[in-house]
Amino acid sequence: MPVISFANAKGGSGKTTAALVLACELAEAADVVLIDADPRRPISAWSDLPGRPARLSVVSSGGERSILDEIERAASHAPFVLVDLEGTASRLASYAISQSDLVLVPAQEQHQDAQAALETLAEVKRDSQAVRRAIHAAVLLTRTKVAVKSRTARHISRQLRGHASIKVLETELAERDAFASLFSSGGGVRQLDTAEVNGVDKAVDNAARYASEVITLLREVRT
Repeated sequence: MPVISFANAKGGSGKTTAALVLACELAEAADVVLIDADPRRPISAWSDLPGRPARLSVVSSGGERSILDEIERAASHAPFVLVDLEGTASRLASYAISQSDLVLVPAQEQHQDAQAALETLAEVKRDSQAVRRAIHAAVLLTRTKVAVKSRTARHISRQLRGHASIKVLETELAERDAFASLFSSGGGVRQLDTAEVNGVDKAVDNAARYASEVITLLREVRT
């Protein structure tokens, strides 16, 4: 069963939103366990709200001493296991990465996020060497502008996408009110009230394309 970890050494990269959107989308068709390993517990707080997809279970991690057992238990019965890690390099993050089939590194099109993404990718490589198996990783650009991007954003995107050794998802997770509202309304984008939240249809399309690309990437890395 594939394990997907969301990691970035810098907080505020859109990591938790990326994990939640993917988990809810995958849970439309399969059982998913989402492990909340962020000390702030944003996913756990979301799970207390109404609308959580029936096939999505949330586990609040007990920390670095229990994360390996939590991943193993989840992977024993769920087709997909997602781990939302804290926004800093840590032993817990390293443990989770070592058990992952894929590490997604969310990053905004900003210099600090890009630098942190590179540091995280280097950590994935070190963990891969430690466990003596390939751990695949890809950058997911988050909170991107749906209209006109700034010159800086375009430059950073080109730099990341043009780097020969860095995989960047073609799909970007755009900055949308629908994604931000999940943490106050509960549920996934498909459960949002179109009368209360703007751009739900575009958010649903964005989430679907994102999930589809991740599934395709998982098939590639597992073969």
